[in-house]
Amino acid sequence: MAAPQDQRIAVPIDDPNADTEWNDILRKHGVIPEKPPSPTPMIEEAIQEARRLAYNNRLEGKDLDELDELEDEEDEEFLEKYRQQRLRELSGLRKKSKYGAVYPLTKPEYSREVTEASLEGPVFVNLTSSLGTNIESRVLTELWRQAAQEYGDVKFCEMRASQAIEGYPERNCPTILVYSKGDITMQIITLMTVGGVRMSMTDLDKLLIEAGAIRDSDMRVMKRMRDAEEAAEEKITNKGIRSSSDRPKQNDDDDDGWD
Repeated sequence: MAAPQDQRIAVPIDDPNADTEWNDILRKHGVIPEKPPSPTPMIEEAIQEARRLAYNNRLEGKDLDELDELEDEEDEEFLEKYRQQRLRELSGLRKKSKYGAVYPLTKPEYSREVTEASLEGPVFVNLTSSLGTNIESRVLTELWRQAAQEYGDVKFCEMRASQAIEGYPERNCPTILVYSKGDITMQIITLMTVGGVRMSMTDLDKLLIEAGAIRDSDMRVMKRMRDAEEAAEEKITNKGIRSSSDRPKQNDDDDDGWD
C-alpha cells in the first residue's frame, strides 16, 4: 500500500520583511512573524541627540584665551559660566601640581620615590636605553619631559634600565612601569603597542587615563583632542585643494584648429 501523500499546501514566501499584501495576510494568520520595527527613527534620534550634546558642549576643553575670542559669537552668560568653570579647574590643578619635572632615579631612592610615592597616586617610570641609537627611547624621554611639565599633578620618573635591573635586555627598552598603591599595575615593553616611534602626547594621554592618573574629561586632554581633530580636518581640506589645483587645466587653444 502506497504511503499517504502530504496534502499540505506549500505557502510561497519571498522576503518575509517585504511590505506586500501577501505578507500582511501571512502575518495576520501567524505564518510569518511581525515585521521588526525600522531602526531609522532610533538612528535619527541618536544623531539628533549627539548633535545636541555636541552643541551644548561646544566650549568644553577651550582655555581662557580661546573663550575670550568668542565674546562676539556666544551669549555672555553662557560664556561666563565656562570662564568660571575653567578658572576653578585651573585653580584645582595648581593646588595639586607638586612635581612639574621628570625625577631621575637611583636604586637607593627607588622604593621611596616610586613604591611609597604611589600610595598617594599613580607614578610613571620610564626605564630608558643606555644607547643613544634607540630611537623609541629618545621619543619617550621627550614625551616624558613634556608630560611632566604639563601634568604637574602626576609624578614621572626616569632611570636607565641597566641600572634598575642588572642585565635588562636592551631590546626591551624603553619600558614603562606604572605603580599604584605600592604595586606595579601596568607594564609596557617598548612602544610597539602605543604608537612606536610615532607615539604622541595623545597616545600618552590615553595611557594616563587608563592608569587612572587623569580623567578623560580633563581640560588638557580635551584641548589636545580638539586640536588634533582640527589639524586632521585642515589636512584633509588642504589635500583636497591641492588635488584640485593639480588637475590639468584645459587648453583654451584646443579648438583653434576647428575654424
